[in-house]
Amino acid sequence: MPATGDTGGVSDRNVLGTELEPCGTDPLTGFYRDGCCSTGPEDVGSHTVCAVVSSEFLEHQSRIGNDLSTPMPEYHFPGLVPGDRWCVTARNWLRAHHDGAAAPIVLACTHERALDLIPLTVLAEHAVDVPADPGALSG
Repeated sequence: MPATGDTGGVSDRNVLGTELEPCGTDPLTGFYRDGCCSTGPEDVGSHTVCAVVSSEFLEHQSRIGNDLSTPMPEYHFPGLVPGDRWCVTARNWLRAHHDGAAAPIVLACTHERALDLIPLTVLAEHAVDVPADPGALSG
């Protein structure tokens, strides 16, 4: 019997309820720098939204004190340019949405924990990927 807390091969799920797909490897994203928007207890910011960053989004993030453009090698952070796919925090993405500067997102790569803060309908408004079953978006 698995130890308490052992997920025993259960994979992370995306907002569509299917297996979480990788968000980006160039640059290598994710709280765990594994290319996925996986999350866990250490990820207090909930880096769960796979965004395709735009210049408008990057400028907005800088204005709210989250500079995503400047490289920070000490944190293995290359600095982002428009078009990069990056796991951003659900809270900052939602703030950008409210301020009219939301980046497009990839639903299949956005962790289901993003739904703790952001309704699926809002995420779907900014989706750049279309699932095989668009009915999955009605949740």
